[in-house]
Amino acid sequence: MKINLTAVCLFGLEHLLCEEIKALGYDLVDTMDGRVTFAGDEEAVAFANVFLRYAERVYIEMGTFPATTFDELFEGTKALPWEIFVGKLDAFPVKGHSVRSQLASVPACQKMIKKAIATRLGGVYGTQRMAETGAICQVVFFLFKDKAQLLLDTSGAPLYKRGYRTETGEAPLRETLAAAIAALSRPRENVLLWDPMCGSGTIAIEAAMQMKNIAPGKNRHFAAEHIQAIPKSVWMLAREQEADEEVSTTFEAYASDIDASAVALAIANARRAGVAENVKCFTADARHILNSEGRRGTIVTNPPYGERLGTIEEAEALYRQIGKTFQALSPWQVYVITSHPSFEKFYGKRADKIRKLYNGMLPCYFYQYFRNDTKK
Repeated sequence: MKINLTAVCLFGLEHLLCEEIKALGYDLVDTMDGRVTFAGDEEAVAFANVFLRYAERVYIEMGTFPATTFDELFEGTKALPWEIFVGKLDAFPVKGHSVRSQLASVPACQKMIKKAIATRLGGVYGTQRMAETGAICQVVFFLFKDKAQLLLDTSGAPLYKRGYRTETGEAPLRETLAAAIAALSRPRENVLLWDPMCGSGTIAIEAAMQMKNIAPGKNRHFAAEHIQAIPKSVWMLAREQEADEEVSTTFEAYASDIDASAVALAIANARRAGVAENVKCFTADARHILNSEGRRGTIVTNPPYGERLGTIEEAEALYRQIGKTFQALSPWQVYVITSHPSFEKFYGKRADKIRKLYNGMLPCYFYQYFRNDTKK
């Protein structure tokens, strides 16, 4: 069965998501801010959920049609083949968004879409009332410029919830964003990766998972495992391939923090993620770290910033201090993500490259120092 799938991601990660979709062997159909649509089949549903590191969710695209009136929304929804994926007893809650469309009321759109799906399924299954006591098939709609897109969620819990992080620190970095900045820092076996403000250890853990080729969805389940049209065999195949592709590596990451309780979280998370042998966690003050071993290394970190931890003034003072410390580690490369738009001013050096990324809805800046020395 040929279907289109839409993977949504944090703004700024579209290119990385496209690359890993192509690496899985699927053809891209369309790319826009925060979403990538690609062609696949039932197997692609399982492989995308298990293997995509940068996607927040994966949807089956049910259909797209004009919807300037509620009649058009009803008839367009009713014409779609919901019975392929939604069983006679399955629940099908509806949620969504409307942007720059005449049908601006989200609750009214939800009600109309729900009614249309129930009408379609009732006709197919020969019942006037759907029981909705079985598996949950979450329906999602996007109304944009009077065009409706109807989707079916295959992920369930967001894909950034890998399963290894049961607790977090005060300002958690999403696993999907941590994976992206780890990848952008180019982790290598012969180069130490050090996050000296590690919090719950997410950056170091995601880097180690990449180096060990551990699939992000290895230790969790997905909503589509209960969809009748997705064979159980494709999930078994995806997990068997994941196990076959895991590798051993000499890659090493340090995850340190001034907060001992955060380090304890990082240790537990690394163990659950299966990378405890690659991630060394310990207590240390980022303002005073040294390369005492004379190793090649890379700093990749998410320092505190005023909007979420402490005050802006305290964050700026910290940036001044780590600026001196990190530049003294030359020729190590340094990668810093923060929401502070003037980070360079306080760090004391202009970045070689800046990328705008998002942690959820919070805009951030990824400052990349390829030539880390004391020259501005």
